[in-house]
Amino acid sequence: MTDSRTTPIAIRTRRRHAGVLLAGGALALLILTGCTPATTPSASDTPIPSASPTPTSSRTPTPTPTPTPEPTGTPVALTCDQILTAQDAYDFNPNYGTAPGYEAAAGSLAEMAVKYSGVACGWSNQTSGEVIAISVAQPEDSLTTTLKDAAIADSQVVPTYSTSPEIEGFFTVSGGTGQVQVFTGTYWVTLSSPVFFEPGDAQSLVATVLGHVG
Repeated sequence: MTDSRTTPIAIRTRRRHAGVLLAGGALALLILTGCTPATTPSASDTPIPSASPTPTSSRTPTPTPTPTPEPTGTPVALTCDQILTAQDAYDFNPNYGTAPGYEAAAGSLAEMAVKYSGVACGWSNQTSGEVIAISVAQPEDSLTTTLKDAAIADSQVVPTYSTSPEIEGFFTVSGGTGQVQVFTGTYWVTLSSPVFFEPGDAQSLVATVLGHVG
């Protein structure tokens, strides 16, 4: 039996109360479950990976080239008077005598002989001033081979400078100067002068010098 006191107004009032209760419950639920917002990690919270050290390249040291030793010679224990005496020069030509101020010309065979610990001497024609330069050096074996190869390439062989098979003679004319080279196995002997036009012009002097050098 319906309560006469339950009027439409009362029904609306109950519904309104029920809606308020539902809204309040939903709000409470929201507070319990979603009131705290999700925390977004900041950039400072993310660990920064440490940089790996750059490997140092190890360089293989460049080997220092070993310098090639300069060719040398054994010092010659002979003086100019022993290589060719004043009498020897006179016998060759009475006008020739020693040249006290003689110096080996630049680029000459005599200068090369001095470079290799040799001796260079000069004899001058007292009338014309023409000089005969004579040098004696004692080069090491490898240097002797080099000098001999150059003589073979630039000069003519002169077998008449000695009858010994161990002695090799060469002659050439360069820049108006006759040049003699003789290899004895121990010594390198040179004679240079503008008065040497052909191998025979120095023949007697070569024989005399070789006789003193031994």
